[in-house]
Amino acid sequence: MEQGYVKSIGTIHVQGGNVFIELEEAYREGLEGLAGFSHINVFWWFSEFDNEEARKVLSGHQPYKQSPEVMGVFATRSPLRPNPIALTPVSVLEINYQKGIIRIPYIDANDGTPVLDIKPYTPSLDRVENPKVPSWCDHWPKSVEGSGNFNWEDEFNF
Repeated sequence: MEQGYVKSIGTIHVQGGNVFIELEEAYREGLEGLAGFSHINVFWWFSEFDNEEARKVLSGHQPYKQSPEVMGVFATRSPLRPNPIALTPVSVLEINYQKGIIRIPYIDANDGTPVLDIKPYTPSLDRVENPKVPSWCDHWPKSVEGSGNFNWEDEFNF
């Protein structure tokens, strides 16, 4: 059963050290009240992986070096999935309300990636006090901030 539709509200730009989200003019009013939030959750589209073949992939061979031999797509952050939606929490460095620009330090998306939605990060709804993960990934950083200095290349098989 298909329901509704998804429409991009903006674009991610990654231009050297300059990373920002640019909202379409029609959605800029939605930024009002965002000042004061240190982080946002950015929902974006794995647009480079949006094809019928990629949407049919439900499992894959050991994407992480210490993971089980086969993993289902819902146990990974793979772009190959039935609906190629991604979620990344990011720090807000600056907001230009008039131009619809949110400057951020980093996001794991490519230049030109469509943005589907933005929600403020609120600890009362988004933070889990004591999350549990499988033993194969329990050595990973415990926060976004710690991830920046972690050697992720040693973790992936791709």
